[in-house]
Amino acid sequence: MRAMILAAGRGERMRPLTDTTPKPLLEVNGKALIEYHLDQLAKQGVECVVINHAWLGEKIETQLGDGRRFGLSIVYSAEPSGGLETAGGIIRALPYLGTEPFWVINGDIFTDFDFAQLPQQLSTGHLAHLLLTKNPPHNRQGDFTVKNGLLKCAEEGETSYTYTGMGLYSPEMFSMYNPGSEQFVRLRPFLDKGAQQQQLAATIIDAAWTDVGTPERLAELQEYP
Repeated sequence: MRAMILAAGRGERMRPLTDTTPKPLLEVNGKALIEYHLDQLAKQGVECVVINHAWLGEKIETQLGDGRRFGLSIVYSAEPSGGLETAGGIIRALPYLGTEPFWVINGDIFTDFDFAQLPQQLSTGHLAHLLLTKNPPHNRQGDFTVKNGLLKCAEEGETSYTYTGMGLYSPEMFSMYNPGSEQFVRLRPFLDKGAQQQQLAATIIDAAWTDVGTPERLAELQEYP
């Protein structure tokens, strides 16, 4: 199993903290956000993790190195200034991710979710399996809902959930693009289309989860045991 950690965002809402530190390197209780992910992935036997970066990417490479101290191998996928957006970053990194489904984890989230529960296989006809959670205060409207184990765009009156930034993806989901190409491509249209075509599985998780999008949320996490 291979995995990709998304770490190319500028983190505008986290300024001034991110003026000198890339958001995935911000610390919770003395440990960088991205290091929590790497430790968990290594425990699950992941051998190779691809990390994309753009803003202050050299600091990410300097701190994490080749991954040996985490018990895995890290490959870096450098992007141009400003990054390529989520899907664009994945497409750029596809040559490093192989032909089998791979995990994608946002580098700027914090969770106590046990990565041993991450899906490892996709059912026939499915292009991804996303993990959702209860809507946090900053995203009350949610993103999607789940029906019969499938991701579905939430309609008025339906209970909605928030995408955690964690999931299992098939390379086939991005087959209309040349692997390794540099294009600015957002992920949400892929998810909306996949949901409409019933090609995306989904699970609602019950675990602590935070999108570390503001200095206030980061400060609150320092109280985490």
